[in-house]
Amino acid sequence: MDYSSFLSPLEELRDCSLCPRNCHADRFSSKSGYCKSGASFNISAVCIHRGEEPVISGKDGICNVFFTNCNLQCIYCQNWQISTNRKERNSTEMLLENVIREITTILDGGINMIGFVSPSHAIPQMRIIIHILDSLGYHPVSVYNTNGYDKPETLKSLEGIIDVFLPDFKYMDTLLAKEYSDAPDYPQVAAKALKEMFRQKGAALHLSDEGKAESGIIIRHLVLPGQVENSRKVLRFIAEEISPKMHISLMSQYYPTPAVACHPILKRPVKQEEYNAVVDEMNLLGFSNGWIQELESKHHYQPDFQRKHPFEE
Repeated sequence: MDYSSFLSPLEELRDCSLCPRNCHADRFSSKSGYCKSGASFNISAVCIHRGEEPVISGKDGICNVFFTNCNLQCIYCQNWQISTNRKERNSTEMLLENVIREITTILDGGINMIGFVSPSHAIPQMRIIIHILDSLGYHPVSVYNTNGYDKPETLKSLEGIIDVFLPDFKYMDTLLAKEYSDAPDYPQVAAKALKEMFRQKGAALHLSDEGKAESGIIIRHLVLPGQVENSRKVLRFIAEEISPKMHISLMSQYYPTPAVACHPILKRPVKQEEYNAVVDEMNLLGFSNGWIQELESKHHYQPDFQRKHPFEE
């Protein structure tokens, strides 16, 4: 099938200001911006993923589309094999027809949710995929699985297109955001992004009869070793500036990747007492919607993107 009539959103990439980096790079040229991404479909995996929140993946899973590179460079990223910015990842460039074929094969198997992982720098590509699926008669619940480093203006453009926002909220500590993710303005940027998501969706999480999310927001926060106070500040901001009725996914699954194996703090997992302290803060602030994890969960979320399916042996 000829999809050329769907490609006009890519024109945004000739002067790219999709994300807070505001590089104004021409991604059709050799001079790429911060994310070092071109204008093609750089996707490292399209697969069924059974992830952290039961309302997202359920027993059947979600069809996740994993974009390569990222507008954050978190030194501890669990997807480090594909998120580290490298110039033009030709090995992960997929033909659009193959992307659509892989997605529709999964959707034809009975899954009715599609997740776009690390999409902040690939929003035109995401839009194209969604519009093509719609033209083919597929209307899966769309999930925007983001690191939270998004421009409100860009998020506004997704109103009516994205059903479920699944943002991280990583930091309220500027120095930590700079050291760990090369984004000292992350707290301010993510705060504005979350407020825009809240404007669109509110606090309610709407579920299907099968208990799967159909519309709303789930805010993820990964507890990091040695950073309990940062986690407390994140939860306080959500409770005081957004709503204590938000659904929170409080994750304990941090594990040290090879990149931080020698880091003085990040080289170890989260301790039980650290995670418990953050859970206590969550309860103290009145959050009653969401999920917590067992510390052992870190063994279940260690992808290998050198495999056809990163999350399965």
